Amino acid sequence: MTQPPPEYPEPPEYPTQTGQPSVPPQYPQQQQPPAYPQPPTYPQQQQPPTYPQQQPSYPQQQPPAYPQPQPSYPQQQQPPAYPGQQPPAHPGLSQPPTYPQAAPTYPGAGAPIPPQYAQSPPQTPPSAPEAAAAADDPAHPHHISTEARRVHLSNQQRRTDATAVGNLLLYLPNFLCSLCVVGLVSAIFGDLAFVVILLWIASGALVFHRPTESALARRLLHLRHPTPQERAKIEPVWREVTARAGVEGRNYELWVEDSDGLNAVAAAGHIVGVTRFAMNELPNGELAAVMAHELGHHVGGHAWSGLLGYWYALPGRLAWRFLKAFSTFVFRVSKAFGCFGVVFVVLFIGGIAMATISTLYGLPLLILGVPYALAAVGRRAELRADEHAAALGFAPMLAAVLGKLHQQEQQAEAQATAQNGGVPAEESALSKLLSSHPDYYTRLHHLQPYLQPQRPR
Repeated sequence: MTQPPPEYPEPPEYPTQTGQPSVPPQYPQQQQPPAYPQPPTYPQQQQPPTYPQQQPSYPQQQPPAYPQPQPSYPQQQQPPAYPGQQPPAHPGLSQPPTYPQAAPTYPGAGAPIPPQYAQSPPQTPPSAPEAAAAADDPAHPHHISTEARRVHLSNQQRRTDATAVGNLLLYLPNFLCSLCVVGLVSAIFGDLAFVVILLWIASGALVFHRPTESALARRLLHLRHPTPQERAKIEPVWREVTARAGVEGRNYELWVEDSDGLNAVAAAGHIVGVTRFAMNELPNGELAAVMAHELGHHVGGHAWSGLLGYWYALPGRLAWRFLKAFSTFVFRVSKAFGCFGVVFVVLFIGGIAMATISTLYGLPLLILGVPYALAAVGRRAELRADEHAAALGFAPMLAAVLGKLHQQEQQAEAQATAQNGGVPAEESALSKLLSSHPDYYTRLHHLQPYLQPQRPR
């Protein structure tokens, strides 16, 4: 059987007030959060504290900045002591600090004055490398090492290039004219005339005779032997040049010319001379370039071929000078007889000249063009000597020497122009053709292949 559910007790009845509607019970209200204390109210304007010293009033403009920043004092009791002056008073004292310098003068109401900074000493612009270092300074860019090292001598110490052969061929007309002159003079000796001619031809060997070379160097070239100090300066340079060329340097003699010009000479078969200026004023690398150029004349045969041709042409030249002086004398004497005498002398000398030309098959006419051809060959020999020096590694030094030579030529032209009243002296075309050396720009142009950097292969 199912039991009936239990009966729950009735809820209690709460008392109600009569005459009023029943109101639901009032529950306690939630308490308000406690009021936090408000921040204290400060006065709107607060007076600044009074310091023991009066603050200095500075003008509106900023004072000039001193060259050195003011030191920041660490938090120590004693500030750093200034040398030679009394240390400044501590900030806590009533007196302001006194500085050793005078108080700066601040600008007034006018335009602001820019601050004056410490002026640095003027700096001179850097000069060229060649002027910055002395000629004998190892730091010079054209200084080379001249230390003794092992030398490999070449099998061919000398050669005769095309320039030397061409020089000898161009002297052939002069040689034939000199031979005629020697033959005419040797006729005086009768049966010994042929012997005289042979002796004259054999005399060409004196070009390679050392005592004869020394006599030529002293008398004709005005050279002298170097002093021990000069020899100690030029011999290491010459040894370096000959070592690079593979040439025995002791086969040549070094001479010095007392000249203030930049020059050198290669004469006969063994003479190498430099001027005093080149020896003392040039760096050893540039001096080596000059001596390497002269060595190129010796190795190529230019020196001995030129001197040999000059020697064999000497009798003809002496005869030409004699005829020229004799003709001038006869022409002056003929003036005393009036126009008839002058015409007679001209016809007489002209007849002799025509007879000589016809007898020698026009050979004397070739002599008129020989000087221009020899000058052209000489210019080519100079370019070959430049190439010889450049091939030994002296191309930059040789270019510098050529630049100095060009400057000396320009200075000489400027002096000649000043002496001529400001009118420049123009060189004629014939004088250019007779020049034995190429101009500066031509020589520098032929050095360009050696001055450009070589590409790695």
